[in-house]
Amino acid sequence: MTETPARVPQGERTRLMRARLLDATVDLLVERGFAGTTTTLVSERAGVSRGAQLHHFPTKNDLVVAAVEHLTEVRGAELAAAAAALPPDVPRTRGVLQVLGDHFTSPVFVAALELWVAARTDPGLQASLGPLEQKVGRETHRLTVELLDADESVEGVRELVQATLDLVRGLGLANTISDDAARRARILDRWAHTLDTTLTRRQR
Repeated sequence: MTETPARVPQGERTRLMRARLLDATVDLLVERGFAGTTTTLVSERAGVSRGAQLHHFPTKNDLVVAAVEHLTEVRGAELAAAAAALPPDVPRTRGVLQVLGDHFTSPVFVAALELWVAARTDPGLQASLGPLEQKVGRETHRLTVELLDADESVEGVRELVQATLDLVRGLGLANTISDDAARRARILDRWAHTLDTTLTRRQR
């Protein structure tokens, strides 16, 4: 007797389809940039009909912003997990900087960078992207404070944390042109030393 395959609930099918669309969008942003990412290419890459895609994401801007938000959430969870799994034989501050450096050279950073550049001259995209960037910025700052065990009630500590994020973001930008791993490692070594000698930690 042949068993009837279990029917996948509609909600789960919709979730999986949206995930395919969002993953395909991020892949195309990395491969082709914002200008080369079209809704037609996304639907083809995801194996989803144009009608279904337009039902969930009526415009290209809706699609690309949702895609970067989706991957940012995934990457944020991976960032926290990587930080929690830092090996004990690696100095804590240097290990945290490595995790942040990896985060800002990941595909999600490249995809987000494409949107930042496009948003400069696209008011509609800028309006959609702005709130997302503020949310991501706040969460990344919060996580960095937690990982570095920084005491932001002390004058200057918040600026040190923000300088850390600005540094790794800038190093990520440099890495989009060529492999900058060796130089990045030297800079992060020096910055870890700077943080260890100047950063005020929370009292346990």
